[in-house]
Amino acid sequence: MIVKYPNPILSNPTEEFDFINPPGSSEELATAMLSVMNDHKGIGLSANQLGIPYRVFAMRGSPENFVCFNPTIVHYSPEQEVNDEECLSFPGVKIKIRRSLQVRLRFQTPSGASTTQTFSGLTARVIQHEMDHLDGIPFINRANRYHRDKAMKGYAYA
Repeated sequence: MIVKYPNPILSNPTEEFDFINPPGSSEELATAMLSVMNDHKGIGLSANQLGIPYRVFAMRGSPENFVCFNPTIVHYSPEQEVNDEECLSFPGVKIKIRRSLQVRLRFQTPSGASTTQTFSGLTARVIQHEMDHLDGIPFINRANRYHRDKAMKGYAYA
């Protein structure tokens, strides 16, 4: 089940996933997160949206969906754009957010291997949205006050 705002787990930074003394199977967590994301027709999902306090997110990708453990954005492009975003934890809320058009992300795969890749466009936007989740920043906090108030009007708090 997806955790809905204002559940406090969404406002607290997550913990590193420890591959040396794992809290569970990283492969099983990755599979479960992809399954829930797909079932809810999402394009991204962070572990804390499932009540799991670890730095892990899943997202749609090409050629295949993927899961990032312990991600860190190591570079944001200076070029930005404002676009609508939605979130599974804020059903019915659509809000304009400014994000970088490209990011460079360092992360571990479900097997624990480290990699660094550059992403752009919608993929870069989703990564920044999910990283905010992992840092305990609700996406509405990234909007200007006018757009935030307009988007949250009528939101049914859990």
